[in-house]
Amino acid sequence: MQSVIGVDNIMADGSNWVEIVLLAMLAAFIGLRLVSVLGKRTGEEPVPRDDFRPGSPELIARPSRNPESAPRVVAKLPEGTDAALAPRLADLAEQDPAFDPQRFVTNARAAYQMVLEAFWSGNLGSMEGLVSEEIQENFATAVEQRDGKRLSNKIAGIDSATITGVDLVGQMAEITVRFVARVTTPESDTPAETADLWTFSRHITSRDPAWLLIATDVEA
Repeated sequence: MQSVIGVDNIMADGSNWVEIVLLAMLAAFIGLRLVSVLGKRTGEEPVPRDDFRPGSPELIARPSRNPESAPRVVAKLPEGTDAALAPRLADLAEQDPAFDPQRFVTNARAAYQMVLEAFWSGNLGSMEGLVSEEIQENFATAVEQRDGKRLSNKIAGIDSATITGVDLVGQMAEITVRFVARVTTPESDTPAETADLWTFSRHITSRDPAWLLIATDVEA
């Protein structure tokens, strides 16, 4: 009886070793297959992204456009816009899908009137969010030079607001608008025509859709 039990134990031990060897060979085979598959790049692996830039949660990274996709076309240019600016406006619209040239001009016209009225009245606080800090400081200096006196100028009408320049440097967009307006002054009830060149800027990845006035000039 003892000899039978001893043979059974030897056979059982031999069977266990065979199973262990087979499992080890199977594990090695699977490991080699994984290395051969995972070690290859197919070009479709997920690319690490940084949707939010450190310290600037209001800035978001937009996915780059597929160079093989058809470029976006601006369906309708604002009245008076030089056709040569169409490619630049289309490029801006491609980079910033929320941008619409016609809506931009409409808002720029409203900003033009609001900023001038705030400057004439001396209420510079009402232009916050419409102009850059530098421009607001320039307006404040001008108000101080007139001793804070309120001007009675009024806009009789804005005859035109035309985009004359478009620049896209990196993620900063700048658009220059030529405003032709009629303004009345205390010295004359007859409106005088004025032509101003104002430049607006915006970071195209900003959550804030507002454009800021960064430069003003009077057309000679």
